[in-house]
Amino acid sequence: MNGKRGLLLVTVIVVLCGSLWAVKPWESGAADLQQVRKERLSHIRASLTQNDLQLGQPILIRIFKETDELEVWVKSGSKYRLYKTFRICSWSGALGPKQKEGDGQSPEGFYSVSRAQMKPDSQYHLAFNLGYPNAFDRANRRTGSYLMVHGKCASIGCYAMTDKGIEEIWLIADEALKGGQTAFQVHVYPFRMTDPNIQRHAGSPWLDFWMDIKAGYDRFEQNHSDLNVTIVNKRYRVAP
Repeated sequence: MNGKRGLLLVTVIVVLCGSLWAVKPWESGAADLQQVRKERLSHIRASLTQNDLQLGQPILIRIFKETDELEVWVKSGSKYRLYKTFRICSWSGALGPKQKEGDGQSPEGFYSVSRAQMKPDSQYHLAFNLGYPNAFDRANRRTGSYLMVHGKCASIGCYAMTDKGIEEIWLIADEALKGGQTAFQVHVYPFRMTDPNIQRHAGSPWLDFWMDIKAGYDRFEQNHSDLNVTIVNKRYRVAP
């Protein structure tokens, strides 16, 4: 669900997101990964090639809540290049970060996804775990678990894609990890962090937090490289 209607189903958060990690493929709507690879991988490779990109190279993902967008960037040389923007079917809550288990919010901030966080047997087709709570979230005593990007186009607290969308995203991520990338970064923003958009939300109680993550947005816009993010006094800091 997006911010307009996401809280209507907040009572089923455990079913939709909290149980993703435990469900076995024969109990759910898990994808047949072997079949998905057979049907999709060659087409994805060809699509990347047409964009002068290569399957198996490192990737980076950016998410923008307000415009329901998920971007996949693929490394070419020393910089990332935008491959494709996917529509997010569903996210929940309002603009602003997740704070506690059951609040119906979808996370914002800087996350990292390793092999262990890939979920090929998700009951929501395919999924990967964002890694919430990360070091920043834990420093601020935020709680929650199993916050995913997954398929099936419906969710509370996670970012839900179409099944076709998550297949392409998941396979590209899987090949990047197979190709040697230890983990890929996921930058999650409430909106594109331009000065006009910041001014439009100047009255938000999250403005200080958004200004901190805007530093990461600005840095990536400048150099299209991985961010060096640390936590200082419970706040994000983006190093040069």
